[in-house]
Amino acid sequence: MPVLPSSTPERELSEILRDVFGYTEFRGHQQAIIENVTAGADALVLMPTGGGKSLCYQIPAIARQRAGRGVTVVVSPLIALMHDQVGALHEAGVDAAFLNSTLDWEETQDVERRMLRGEITLLYAAPERVTTPRFLSQLDGLHERGKLSLFAIDEAHCVSQWGHDFRPEYRALTVLHERYAGVPRIALTATADALTRADIVERLQLEEARQFVSSFDRPNIRYTIVEKKDPTTQLLRFIEREHEGDAGVVYCQSRKRVEDTAQTLRDAGIEALPYHAGLDAAVRQKHQDRFLRDEGIVMVATIAFGMGIDKPDVRFVAHLDMPKNIEGYYQETGRAGRDGAPADAWMTYGLQDVVNQRRMIDESPAGEEFKQVMRGKLDALLSLAEASDCRRVRLLNYFGEHSTVCGNCDNCLNPPQVWDGTDAARKLLSTIYRVQQHSGISFGAGHIMDILRGKATEKVTQFGHSKLSTFGLGSEFSEAQLRGVMRQLIATGALSVDAQAFNTLQLTDGSRAVLKGETPVLLRESVSSPADRKKSRRDKPARGAPSPAAATLDTAGQARFAALKAWRGEVAREHNLPAYVIFHDATLAAIAERAPATLEDLQGLSGIGSKKLEAYGADVLRVCAAF
Repeated sequence: MPVLPSSTPERELSEILRDVFGYTEFRGHQQAIIENVTAGADALVLMPTGGGKSLCYQIPAIARQRAGRGVTVVVSPLIALMHDQVGALHEAGVDAAFLNSTLDWEETQDVERRMLRGEITLLYAAPERVTTPRFLSQLDGLHERGKLSLFAIDEAHCVSQWGHDFRPEYRALTVLHERYAGVPRIALTATADALTRADIVERLQLEEARQFVSSFDRPNIRYTIVEKKDPTTQLLRFIEREHEGDAGVVYCQSRKRVEDTAQTLRDAGIEALPYHAGLDAAVRQKHQDRFLRDEGIVMVATIAFGMGIDKPDVRFVAHLDMPKNIEGYYQETGRAGRDGAPADAWMTYGLQDVVNQRRMIDESPAGEEFKQVMRGKLDALLSLAEASDCRRVRLLNYFGEHSTVCGNCDNCLNPPQVWDGTDAARKLLSTIYRVQQHSGISFGAGHIMDILRGKATEKVTQFGHSKLSTFGLGSEFSEAQLRGVMRQLIATGALSVDAQAFNTLQLTDGSRAVLKGETPVLLRESVSSPADRKKSRRDKPARGAPSPAAATLDTAGQARFAALKAWRGEVAREHNLPAYVIFHDATLAAIAERAPATLEDLQGLSGIGSKKLEAYGADVLRVCAAF
């Protein structure tokens, strides 16, 4: 463990936490990480969304600036994230700035001059800018004068080809270690399995860095995965019955589905906005700003939306299409419930999801080694989707974390029945084999199921497939059961889909073991979505009910909380910031409960640092005095 410089004892770090950010104690590994980085050592930090990663480099940046160490450069991939982080730091009284395309030339030069004078504590910039000759030349000047304090590399999983959001420009960040070897670096991410973690270490040359891995568990999130039937209707019922009036994110794979889903939700009276790369940049920015600043907005988006979104009161994240891997699923679902209050991660998936994801991997121009890794990651997600045991145990186990059953996922709350699908699997594969032998061509899933279930459709009759020995041999199986069998056969490689031939089914080398009965196929019974049931599985407050943070307040406290929220909204609009940057709901609830009469009464409340107390204390007292 590195020894802290005499100028930044542990006491001073705690004072920064309290006086600047308004918190009285560190959480989890925060203190150890902050001490390590402040002392000048490298660190790799894995911490779940909402775990307080930003403080792990913001507090060292402040401490090292006070000790005369100069500027901390934060590598951040998104403009929206830079704006919100810098806005929040300004609210806390910290001198921060960003360099990105939203600044004109004069504004850019002003920031650069302030940076070169060492006046800025934290400077945010994208990896593309950080590695330009112009910016590196400016860093050289800072370094020569001993004013280059720290590099913080946020969303570090972007550097890894095994990660869910690989960005080639992150690879160029190795120049930071090669050019400024004595400047400490901290790399941070919310999501990385062992393979991705090793790649981050190698690509960023962090072999000597101390690794801090927090628990990946988000106990306030309830995981639910349902069989896809009519996904848009299922989603609509889920929102109406469990999240009416709540902020949420809905992920779809295609731009068209994004547009169609957003329109369907709007037609149902739900305030929904689309977001995808095909929209004009100004429209995307407008929609993102509304989502961050207004309450109760549902953002329907492709994965182009979300990284670095700090909105704390997202009550649900829904997937209408299956992501590529567990890292993507975990990262996206982790945007729900950042405030620690109950939230939902809801996903619908079906056979076509499996087919589409397999096809995208197989058609990728990548090498076979990469494809094999991606298939393994997809298989892990499929295993999670098909699981009949605790979702959380499986999810955490993927990241190398052992846990006990959670009691707060769909499988724990409503344990599904399990059935042996081995016989159905053998009959399906036999039917595919006989069809190919009989006709010399392959067919899709629907046709194969019709044959096995004994449905003499026009197509079955046309090709003479009603004469096959397997015709009607699986009449006891429902279509939902057979689709489940196909999903698992495709997931395990015992069956493949030929995308070049109209998604027809093909036997593989792995089919033989199933046909011989050597590989069992166990599946969960098809269950209806909780949203399809007559009664919701969770008691949902009525529309207009208070935030979960204020649920325990008495009548007068609720009135104060509502008034404080209205006041906060006005301030946020004046400052052009999301409301949570001014104060989180939890801070407003604590104020409402205490009913302060003096500034001293506000001191010590979580989220109220000295700058915010000075800036807003009198207004808060005025609002509370009205009640």
